[in-house]
Amino acid sequence: MSRILITGSSGLIGSALARCLRDSGREIVAFDTVGDDGGTRRDILLGASVARAMDGCTGVVHLAAVSRVIWGERDPARCREVNVAGTRNILAAARASGRDPWVLVASSREVYGDAGRFPVPESAPLRPLNAYARSKAEVENLVAAAGLPASVVRFSSVYGSTADHADRVAPAFARQAAAGGTLRVDGAGTTLDFTHLDDVAAALHRAVDVLSAGGALPPLHLVSGRATTLLELAEIAVAAAGRGKVELGSARPYDVRKFVGDPARAAEVLGWRARTPLEDGMARLVQGFGAS
Repeated sequence: MSRILITGSSGLIGSALARCLRDSGREIVAFDTVGDDGGTRRDILLGASVARAMDGCTGVVHLAAVSRVIWGERDPARCREVNVAGTRNILAAARASGRDPWVLVASSREVYGDAGRFPVPESAPLRPLNAYARSKAEVENLVAAAGLPASVVRFSSVYGSTADHADRVAPAFARQAAAGGTLRVDGAGTTLDFTHLDDVAAALHRAVDVLSAGGALPPLHLVSGRATTLLELAEIAVAAAGRGKVELGSARPYDVRKFVGDPARAAEVLGWRARTPLEDGMARLVQGFGAS
């Protein structure tokens, strides 16, 4: 049976992926600073801890990171340390393990900055605009030079859980709509590509299957390919709840103004496409907040 290390295993995507892989009979090594039981700290900045977790693993899904643009802006040095040095520890432990495990590393649509064409293909140049994006571009360079069966996947505005960070835009809108409150839209024309958590977990599961079978993966977008403005997202949440109102504000200066990804390569390589319409995913999220 394959033994797979998941860093960031308690996070939004990590916890969903861990459930999927366990359900398919795989052994999971959970690695996250959240939920420590008082034993050895599970921190990707601690090389010895990473090396112990890597023991016996046939593959690694590396999700642990400073994962928010706003966190990177508040503390860019910490963002770079965790994302870049932490990934370096993961790759070093994989090389030293003697098993040549495959490594799948999370990146982000943020690496493209404000792209020049849409939908954005994986081959588009990386033009990071903020500290978080710059750290992820460095991570991708480390992966490319790793000398391992290592690949990157780029996420885009993943949503779908009431346990998500309260200030992320999709759960924030869903929560406010469920309560009949005010949805503040900072940048009404900001256009993003929202991808439901269930779809992302299914795509990662397929990627794990390919890598576990000895296959290789190019960089992949896990995206819906649908362009949605923040104003449209707010209106979808209000429609799902049947209440709430929208208030407009200014866009943040460090945010990417538009991203729509091309899902064609993931469809070709993984046989995967996002299946959850945004209206359905947001309705489920609004209902989840209404029931809590």
